[in-house]
Amino acid sequence: MKIRKILICIDESEYSQHAAEYGFDIAQTYGTEVGLVHIIEPMTPVADTTDTLTGLPFDATLESTISLEVGNIQTERSAVILERARLAFGGGLEVSKFTEYGATADGIIECAINFNADLIVMGTHRRTGIDRWFLGNVAEDVIKNSEIPVLVVPFKK
Repeated sequence: MKIRKILICIDESEYSQHAAEYGFDIAQTYGTEVGLVHIIEPMTPVADTTDTLTGLPFDATLESTISLEVGNIQTERSAVILERARLAFGGGLEVSKFTEYGATADGIIECAINFNADLIVMGTHRRTGIDRWFLGNVAEDVIKNSEIPVLVVPFKK
């Protein structure tokens, strides 16, 4: 198997920064193309649209305006995260940047398929016990559901 394209998953955590550095080192060694992906999970809208202070309903257009503004801010922030990683680690490599929307593990797998990645590189938060049960483990979900090999880079403080 030849590694031609590596998809590196990135967010603002030190875990993913460490994994990105590791993934870019592999890419430099093999001269591969790199895809950087950042996932934006959808925000859940407020179910109750009644102002609890006055008892009056909120303006529905205000909620959609706020959702649109939050979405724009998230998209802009994603572009900054991706560009920062490219500048920090991508020296001389061809780097494609992707912002995906939806469930994190599904977005990573879908992006890897569309990018034709030969390897997915990601960090892990090393959650255990109750945190893992409530918050889940994205790396584990990607490993279980991806047909593309996954390299999970551990990080210790």
